[in-house]
Parts: sequence; structure tokens; C-alpha cells
Amino acid sequence: MSNSKIAVIGDRDSVLGFKALGIEVYTPEKEIDIRKTIHRLAANNYGVLFITEELANKSKDTIARFDEQFIPAIIPIPSNQGTLNIGMDRIDENVEKAVGVNLF
Repeated sequence: MSNSKIAVIGDRDSVLGFKALGIEVYTPEKEIDIRKTIHRLAANNYGVLFITEELANKSKDTIARFDEQFIPAIIPIPSNQGTLNIGMDRIDENVEKAVGVNLF
């Protein structure tokens, strides 16, 4: 995991700030390009993929394929337009799966 990279996938306005932090930024627009980007990054040693909730919503089935894998961790984040609560819902599901009870 020490050689894993981090990337952010989302619309330009939401993810451009991550570039200043040295994180690689990808801004696919079409649904097929979102899926291809996720697969390409997963195959190229990216350990963490942040993805805006809007794009995560468009590629649920692709993200679901990686749910059972340790790497990459795909983490939905709010965009500059606000949140859809997808990220928090995933956290709730994972906590409930891990402890058997919804703590939130």
C-alpha cells in the first residue's frame, strides 16, 4: 500500500482545488468515461479514489464491483453543489455491517 496513489474524480469546479494539494484530478463527463476512469485508476495502483457524489451516483454498478476489495477504497465526497448524502449512507452501511447495529 505504500506505493498507492490518490486521485479525485469529479466535475472540474468541485475537484480543481485538490490539484493544489498534489492529488491527481480526473474530470470525466460521460458515464462511460467515468467507469473507464475508475477501472483504469484501480488497475494502476491507486489506493484511494475520491469521487463526487453526482458521478458516484452515475456509476453505482462500477463502484459496487470494488466494494468487496480492499484496494482501491472508493469514497464519495460532496461536490461544490452540496451533498446527496451518498457518502454518509455508505459509512452507515459499513458501520452496520461491521458491528451489526447502526450506531448513527
